[in-house]
Amino acid sequence: MSKSVSIICVIMRHRKSHKILDRKIGPRKALLRNLAVSLVLFDKIETTEAKAKVLRPFIEKIITLGKENNLTSRRRLIALLQNQRAVEKILTTLGPKYKERPGGYTRIVKLGQRKGDAAKMAMIELI
Repeated sequence: MSKSVSIICVIMRHRKSHKILDRKIGPRKALLRNLAVSLVLFDKIETTEAKAKVLRPFIEKIITLGKENNLTSRRRLIALLQNQRAVEKILTTLGPKYKERPGGYTRIVKLGQRKGDAAKMAMIELI
C-alpha cells in the first residue's frame, strides 16, 4: 500500500539578516549604490521606509571607510560607489566631519504614506 504524503515546504529565514527588497542581487546592488550616491551628493533624500532602512548600514560603512583618506580607502570607495564626485566628497568633506564620531551618521524621519500607492515614505539624511 502506498500512501500519498503531502509535504508542506515552509521556507524559514535561518540566519538571513539582510532585506532583499523584492529584487535580484544585481538590481539590488545598483539600487543601493544609486541611493548612496544621491545621499552623499545631496545630504538627504526621500525614499520608501524599507529602502531607507536597508540603505542606513550601507552608507554608515561607506562613511566609516572614508574617515581615512588613503589610497586603499579611495579604491574601495570607487569600487563600491562607482562615482568619482561622491568619493571625493566622502574623502574631503564627510570623512573629516565625522572623524571623531564613532557611528550614527544618518537619521531616518518618517513622512507618512505616499498618495499613489500608500507606501510608507521616509527621509534619510546625514546628521
